[in-house]
Amino acid sequence: AVVARYLDRIVARDWDAVAACVAEDVVRVGPFGDTYTPRSPYLAFLSELMPSLEGYSMHVERVFGTDRLVVAELSETVTLDGTAVETPEALVFDLDHEGLISHISIYIQRRP
Repeated sequence: AVVARYLDRIVARDWDAVAACVAEDVVRVGPFGDTYTPRSPYLAFLSELMPSLEGYSMHVERVFGTDRLVVAELSETVTLDGTAVETPEALVFDLDHEGLISHISIYIQRRP
């Protein structure tokens, strides 16, 4: 449930709710090895990035896992040079003992 809420609140740009989903020592590793940790720098990154993404949308295909490891398959779409560009992704979430997101790894698929 915390991952579904996190994804929903990312799209809504509800940074307080996003903060409530992640542990203070969260580590986010992006598809290019870019890493943000702990929570404050990560939220600053998100709150600056998301408003800059023209035409942003997210479509979640499925979220599945256990009480400590969750995977989300989704696609994100942004508008680049007037064209909608969709990127399929898989996000792997580790959850801590309190049920908060402690680690996020992002993997993307490149389309020709």
